[in-house]
Amino acid sequence: MLLGFDIGGTKSAVILGREINDEQINIIDKITLLTDKPAYEMIDELFAEAENLLHKNNVAMNDIEGIGISCGGPLDSKKGLILSPPNLPGWDNIPITDLADRRFNKPVLLQNDANAGAVAEWKYGAGKGYQNVIFMTFGTGMGAGLILDGRLYSGTTDLAGEAGHLRLSEMGPAGFGKAGSFEGWCSGGGIAQLAQIKVRQKLQMGEKVSFCNNIDELPSLTAKLVAEAATNGDATAVDIFNTCGIYLGRGLALIIDLLNPELIILGSIFGRARHLLEDAMHNALQQEAITASYKACKIIAAALGESIGDMAALSLAVQAKAIK
Repeated sequence: MLLGFDIGGTKSAVILGREINDEQINIIDKITLLTDKPAYEMIDELFAEAENLLHKNNVAMNDIEGIGISCGGPLDSKKGLILSPPNLPGWDNIPITDLADRRFNKPVLLQNDANAGAVAEWKYGAGKGYQNVIFMTFGTGMGAGLILDGRLYSGTTDLAGEAGHLRLSEMGPAGFGKAGSFEGWCSGGGIAQLAQIKVRQKLQMGEKVSFCNNIDELPSLTAKLVAEAATNGDATAVDIFNTCGIYLGRGLALIIDLLNPELIILGSIFGRARHLLEDAMHNALQQEAITASYKACKIIAAALGESIGDMAALSLAVQAKAIK
């Protein structure tokens, strides 16, 4: 049996699973909760919920073979430290692996969510059979997990793949502490920022926007709300996602030109809003990327869909089991 923790900037989950074979993990049960408390208080709640989950499913702790913890980076997987992720304010140098080891006395492996997602898609999802795969989170934040020549590449200081920090424009929505960054343009929070900018302009000019009646409502705009409006044909919402798609293409062109992958897998928001992003993304890629590299690379939505975070955490638990 496997236990996984998927720690996100908006919500977190505790997952119980079982490895069936080298190509299949079954999710048995999970608990989801908001990431709305200070770090140590939140971790204690996650651990308590894990114990509740085991009790609910009549699973003894002795039956757990490995624990995987997937969390937004940056982090140090070798030391088991969470290192001030931009989407987890206050989570500074948190020794989460040691905390889990003391609580559960089981082998524990920590990895950033992009790397964990890359391994999950490579082993159990759309990346099966490929040797050069890039997985992009595209959710609360934007990070990349790199499978290069058939293995996970994490870099000298465990910081490879922090694509969200790349600056795509001098000004623009802020993400990863940088205005105009890849994460600023292409993340849930970045889309909300972009929506506030564009909707404010419309409202100040006296134009109506179907999903926002006045300036007081700007702080409540979300990527989900804008996507629903765009799907229903609202011109401003369509423009917001078109702009996001352009910068998504520009960011991916940098990745393609640098790493020449066979496959790029886009998670979360792309899976839900592909129809709003794909045309603009490919137009930008055709303009920006080396043609031969672009043609050699498929770009698809994550096959694991909404379960990618769960599978990422459990895939780490499988690796943890192997090193006990």
